[in-house]
Amino acid sequence: MENQLFKYVVIGAGLCGSVLAERIARVLGEKVLVIEKRHHIGGNCYDEVDSNGILVHRYGPHLFHTDNEKVFSYLSQFTEWEIYHHRVLAFVDGIKVPVPFNFNSMDKLFPSEYCRRLQQKLMDLYSLGTKVPILELMQHNDPEIKSLARYVYEKIFLGYTSKQWGKKPEEIDPEVTARVPVMIGRDDRYFQDRFQAIPRRGYTEIFKALLKHENIKLMLNTDFKEIGFIRDDKIYLFGREFEGVLIYTGSLDELFDYRFGNLEYRSLDLEFESKKMPWFQEVPSVNYPNDYNFTRITEFKHIHFVDSDSTTILKEYPKSYVPRRDVPYYPFFTDEARKAHLLYKEYTARFPNLIPVGRLAEYQYYDMDDAVHRALTVFDEIKSKS
Repeated sequence: MENQLFKYVVIGAGLCGSVLAERIARVLGEKVLVIEKRHHIGGNCYDEVDSNGILVHRYGPHLFHTDNEKVFSYLSQFTEWEIYHHRVLAFVDGIKVPVPFNFNSMDKLFPSEYCRRLQQKLMDLYSLGTKVPILELMQHNDPEIKSLARYVYEKIFLGYTSKQWGKKPEEIDPEVTARVPVMIGRDDRYFQDRFQAIPRRGYTEIFKALLKHENIKLMLNTDFKEIGFIRDDKIYLFGREFEGVLIYTGSLDELFDYRFGNLEYRSLDLEFESKKMPWFQEVPSVNYPNDYNFTRITEFKHIHFVDSDSTTILKEYPKSYVPRRDVPYYPFFTDEARKAHLLYKEYTARFPNLIPVGRLAEYQYYDMDDAVHRALTVFDEIKSKS
């Protein structure tokens, strides 16, 4: 393939790569080559219908929520939405309680008189609907409020985080609880964003629509290293120096052959199970912070309903990440990893035609709406230079 036919080459057909390819092709009218090493588009958002006729998310549940109207309006060009409010329970002391922890959770776990007194104290301090960081409650002078905060920390957060990140409970800095909230009130929704929805026909269909343009050429089952390489601070594609713009959405350590070491991530073993029953659990996701080796079970019929006598569940088992073997899900921000990423970031400055963008390339956790917003921002920068 003649690489000079393409001024823009995108590595990765996930959210950032697909959005950028669509914008460049449609707005700038430029030809774009999209190279994806998996057999499918969509990155970790990829979904498909399984043998039970249920739409499942193959890389774990993806729930779209945002306060960013620009992002929601942009994606609405490529899908119809179903309003969807995600709900999660946590299995605590043999009882399933709503999370984020709220007044309904208290009612299930504590004596009624104690609940009424504690809830009144919280309402005197905070407005209904407020999410109060657990760290703030831990520092309160009232012993009952401090006791509540300690309970939520130990029963809801600590065990889950220990499994998620592979750390012993005593190794977890209490400061990381700063973003763990207690909800003042009875709002059981997991998210409170203005826009909460799922694509009516699934996420994969969004990616098909994004990439369906005459200016976009897609190559699946193709690793960048199969068709390109980097030598003497230059990028080569198909045996020739590439003088266009390379948009890279993979991990920088992989791109540069691990010259500064491995960037650390956490990965997951995903165990799908088919159950011969209409429903397995009460809500889409149930967290298991203190029991079993998995962190949560997701039942996809709650997300994409179908009338079926069977159901499909997913158990998630966190594990250490091994490069070239595992899917990198969550950046693991150790001091060593941050130093390595800084070296990789500085090294990319040698390549004026290389744009790293996305969760892996920028070594930063993005929600779906963050990824789309980031891609649109990068496109605006590209457009201003074109």
